[in-house]
Amino acid sequence: MRWFLLCFLLLAAPAHAVQPDEILPDPKLEQRARDLSTGFRCLVCQNQSIDESDAPLAKDLRVLIREQLTKGASDAEIRDFVVARYGEFVLLKPRLTASTAVLWATPFLIILAGIIVILRRRKVSAVPAESALSAEEQKALRDISN
Repeated sequence: MRWFLLCFLLLAAPAHAVQPDEILPDPKLEQRARDLSTGFRCLVCQNQSIDESDAPLAKDLRVLIREQLTKGASDAEIRDFVVARYGEFVLLKPRLTASTAVLWATPFLIILAGIIVILRRRKVSAVPAESALSAEEQKALRDISN
């Protein structure tokens, strides 16, 4: 039972690939570094942040962030520095710019299109069915079928 609990706790804990030699002595700077590194995509893994990735490039980025922090750079300056080097793709949450507007607008456009389709189908189904056949038409139908 203890092994199960230990395994569960290890699997449930967030994965961090930060090595002991990367950790900054100042806890506030280290926390800023962790916060920043969770926002950058590992360019090798692509679905992990650099904080979670064991890839050498992710380690290089983590070290780069810590170097910038020790030089006194702000979070925005570090973000801009990394984006200037690696492009917008490195951000896990892209900024809203002219080039990413379509990316941000697409979910809303899909929902809007769905609402329009639903409303149009309701209008079509709201049209009353054709009225019953007149007596003359019923007689003509009986004559044809006989």
